[in-house]
Amino acid sequence: MLSEGGHFMKGMVMGALFCLFLSLLGSFRLSAESKTDDSDHHRHHHVKAPSKDELTRLSDGHMQEFGNQVQVSCIIMVQPKILVYWATAVDTWSKHCDKAVFYTSESSKALEAVDLNENDDWARLRKALKHAYDNAGDLRWFFVAQATTFAIIENLKYLVLAKDPNEPFYLGNAMKSGELEYVAYDSGIVLSYEALKRLVHVFKDEDKCPERGRALWKLSEDKQLAVCLKYTGVFAENGEDALGKGLFNSKSVDALIADSMKANPGNVVEGCCADMAVTFNGMSPNQMQVMMFGVYRLRPYGHDFHDSIVFNPPDGSDND
Repeated sequence: MLSEGGHFMKGMVMGALFCLFLSLLGSFRLSAESKTDDSDHHRHHHVKAPSKDELTRLSDGHMQEFGNQVQVSCIIMVQPKILVYWATAVDTWSKHCDKAVFYTSESSKALEAVDLNENDDWARLRKALKHAYDNAGDLRWFFVAQATTFAIIENLKYLVLAKDPNEPFYLGNAMKSGELEYVAYDSGIVLSYEALKRLVHVFKDEDKCPERGRALWKLSEDKQLAVCLKYTGVFAENGEDALGKGLFNSKSVDALIADSMKANPGNVVEGCCADMAVTFNGMSPNQMQVMMFGVYRLRPYGHDFHDSIVFNPPDGSDND
């Protein structure tokens, strides 16, 4: 028979083993939950465009089908005080959208737009998104931009070429503020039909997505948007090319080149921008016009990759 001391030591050992087991079990559960949360929250975290090799493996029929089925509705936010940018967007990149609607804080006699009669930036953006959703028709991709942003819509179509708009995509230039991940407004925001549908639905819930901010400080529109989408299980994604370079830029081309000349003097072009960049910002209206010439008119002879897939303009378009 064991002595009382022996029973005591045995109990101590068994107790220690039991505690260790519980500790390991708890760690396993926490790890599993963490992985589950990560996978739920970041199902597509880095959305990449197809590579050239992936594209060339598609048949001509598939490429034509893709080119016809990817259509983009552009939601362009404007104000009379930036009339020259508004006019430039009308005359340049917006013509390449399958549908382009300008939303303004107040009407202007000079240019056509949907007058939302709303001065608050966030409330105005909500109304524009709801209007775009209600009038979407067959369009399944939505691009939200300011008039000061320059966009290359064909590159946007290329990015979402093989993506399903019935999945909740919310992407662009993904940023982080504290624990909140959001897509920067000045670089353009892309929403799939499913993401926009969820967003419009949560607009009805004032507790989760209030029209007027209740915080001590006012969040910018892009952060408000991210907060509302987060409640629906939609999280910010970073749009990238096949090499991992960002496609949505908050700077102009010349600013990005200047940065690259300092950081990558031996390889300025590779260090600057993605070949398939979707947006740039910070350009003057005249620079936007020059950008249109460079993107849509100037062509090197024999550049075969650009024409491997063609996105046809909408019927009646006068785009370049």
